[in-house]
Amino acid sequence: MRKLTVGDIADLRAYERGREEFRRRIIDMKKRRRVRLGEYLTAVFENTDTMRFQVQEMARAEKMITDEAIAHEVATYNELIPDDGELSATLLVELTSEALLREWLPKLVGIQDHVVVAVAGDDSRSEDRDPSRLTREDEITTTVHYVKFTLTPSQRAAFADGPVHIRVDHPAYAAEVELDAATRRELAGDLAAPA
Repeated sequence: MRKLTVGDIADLRAYERGREEFRRRIIDMKKRRRVRLGEYLTAVFENTDTMRFQVQEMARAEKMITDEAIAHEVATYNELIPDDGELSATLLVELTSEALLREWLPKLVGIQDHVVVAVAGDDSRSEDRDPSRLTREDEITTTVHYVKFTLTPSQRAAFADGPVHIRVDHPAYAAEVELDAATRRELAGDLAAPA
């Protein structure tokens, strides 16, 4: 899949003029790319467009105007864009209270290593790709993880027709969902995208 360049990022004034339309398009796209995994986890599968939106919004919020500042953000978010034969996801631990955070964040240490994409019965396990390189304590996890899945040629060929399951097999948390046809088509496009 194509990576971002500094030239892909509109300056603040130009972005502001087209922001609402771009934002609506990305929100609609993310609906097809969002997969709920049980009560507390969600995977949002990323691509060049979703990462461009992240960089644009970061530049807008931080009022970044130099190419150097934009280049740093582009380099960071390019790590989350899948390479050929990969899917990339932001794994969100969605806990809505302080009590749930205290209860679940210690239980979910290592959750990023326990997500599986199964295509026609053939598994691809998640690989942690945290671009921030944060040091994590062994006692608690973070609420956001970045993971990639490398699919074999046969998995890629079978993906659109399915079945495709996303499974979490962490000792403290288990979930499994079969992707619907719309999500499979959306993600199959990522797998077919030229570099």
